[in-house]
Amino acid sequence: MDRYIFPAIFEPGAKKGYTVSFPDLPGCITEGDTMEEALHMAKEALELHLYGMEEDGDEIPNPSRPEELKIPEKSFVSLVEVWMPVIRDEMQNKAIKKTVEVNL
Repeated sequence: MDRYIFPAIFEPGAKKGYTVSFPDLPGCITEGDTMEEALHMAKEALELHLYGMEEDGDEIPNPSRPEELKIPEKSFVSLVEVWMPVIRDEMQNKAIKKTVEVNL
């Protein structure tokens, strides 16, 4: 699949920022000091997590419906969308560059 949309839970930090987790993807957690940074980090974490799952041959679950999630008080849900062809190309290019650098 090339396009994924998963719900993310944004929990406000005690003093600032947000912790972001994806209920459907255990271990996919990140954080950001601002809303903008947290959203950026959530997208990046989702991309890398899904890429790793694809590479490992793991089955990627269907995303939960946001309205069915139980979230902590003062938290909220936002949908995060990723387009995997770009990520696959970036990761493939990194792998090629590392191979070339090692062989020089």
